[in-house]
Order: sequence, then structure tokens, then C-alpha cells
Amino acid sequence: MAGAAVVIGVGAEQGTGAALARRFAREGLPTFVAGRTPEKVEAVAAAIRSEGFLAQAIVADCTVIDDVLRLLDTAEAAAGSLEAVLYNAGNNRFAPLLEMDDAFFEDLWRVCCFGGFLVGREAARRMLPNGRGSILFTGATASMRARPPFTAFASAKAGLRAVAHGMAREFGPQGIHVGHLVIDGVIDGDQVNTKFPQLKERLGKEGMLAVDDIADAFWSLHAQPRSAWTLELDLRPSRETF
Repeated sequence: MAGAAVVIGVGAEQGTGAALARRFAREGLPTFVAGRTPEKVEAVAAAIRSEGFLAQAIVADCTVIDDVLRLLDTAEAAAGSLEAVLYNAGNNRFAPLLEMDDAFFEDLWRVCCFGGFLVGREAARRMLPNGRGSILFTGATASMRARPPFTAFASAKAGLRAVAHGMAREFGPQGIHVGHLVIDGVIDGDQVNTKFPQLKERLGKEGMLAVDDIADAFWSLHAQPRSAWTLELDLRPSRETF
């Protein structure tokens, strides 16, 4: 049996996390679908199983070390090893700096950066004895630059990017492929379809990133040969200005 794929930060079935779980499961990896909302992760796992692939839902908070340990230990025990761990957790919220309270800033940092550190550290510990595996992080436009009112989000995503870059340089020589994928644009997923339908109409199909295409990019990094690894990949629609 192939090693496990663990996707952390799975919400709606039409979200990026769900697309990542579907993509890796369809490649034959037992896939562990993790998120904070029981109904959502179970719906994604059930949909994958209905296609004949292996998927298990696990409710976990990526900012709580006991949850992270339980998630990765469960996946490793079930599949024998960790093949890929994908950190997709994020809680993009925005506010002018003078209107932010301390908890607002800290909460963004804990989910977007601290959780990535916890997951990355514990995934590396389990992969190193085997000398293989991929740890991939979902980035954003804010990973590269900060603009109001997204200052708190940008600081957290830039921190996650730094974690990924440091891990890549530390663990790459030991066989662990660490990658950071910058999603530079609006994702055509559940959030824009339910909350911002006017934005979706204005951008059009070619003005947004399709979740399944994002998932293909993650798989391509995981499947790369060791002679040509990518640390950072940026993805954007053809019509996106940058």
C-alpha cells in the first residue's frame, strides 16, 4: 500500500482542500481529510470513497499540538508511512490596522503560520527515517506582499513562507521535498460562489483559479524527480494582473 496523503484545512466540497484530497486519493494514496468541521470533512471523505478510493475524515485543529500528533500518528499507523502532507489551513480576514484587536492578529498568525510550523515539524519527524515524502504549503498573494486591509493576513502568510523555505533547505538534502505554492488570484470555489457571486460574474471563468487545476499543480510537485525539485511555484489565472 502507498504511504498516506494527509490534507489539512479541508472545508467545503468545492474548496481547494477538498480538491487536493480528491487528487491525491485518485492517485491511489490512502487520504486523510482533516479540518475543524466534522460535517464538512466527512462529506469530502464520503464523496471520495463513493468513487472507490480510500479516504478517512479526521477532525483536528492544526494549531493544537495534540490534534496534530493524533492526526499524523493515525495516518502513519494506517498506511505505514506518510507520503505527502499538505497544509492548506487558512482564515483570511481583513481589517484596517487601527481596528484590529490583539486576538484578531494572533488568530490569523496561529492558523496561517503557527499551525504550518507544527504540522511541518511533525511531518518531517515521521518522514526522515524513510528518507522520502513531500510537505507542501498553500500560500497566497499576501505571502509576497502586504497591503491594507490585509496586513495581519500578510504577516502570517509571509511567516508560513519563511517556514517552508527554511524547511526546504534543512530537509531537502535528507530526501524530504518541501514546496510552497503561491495562489495569486481568486479561487473559483465555495467561498466566491456563495459569498461573492458578483465578483465571480465580473471575473469570469478565465479570471479565477479552478480548484482542480490547483490540485493538479500540487500533485505535479509531489511527483517531481529528485533531480529537479521545485521549492516555490506561483499560480494565477491568465487574465490576472501581477
